[in-house]
Amino acid sequence: MDVGDFVVKPMKDFAKSSARLVKRCTKPDRKEYLQICKKTALGFLVMGFIGFFVKLLFIPINQIIVGG
Repeated sequence: MDVGDFVVKPMKDFAKSSARLVKRCTKPDRKEYLQICKKTALGFLVMGFIGFFVKLLFIPINQIIVGG
């Protein structure tokens, strides 16, 4: 078994498949981009509210435990 087959062949195959992937990818159009932005913003808001309410819930619990 040659070192070239062991090292070079997997790298060539990876480069070929990567080039094929990049050629197939397209930029999202304006409508798709706005939809992605809205869903991402909604996800941030939901996670922020969850974090806020968890923090609000644990402040009194922490005060009872620590005794402040």
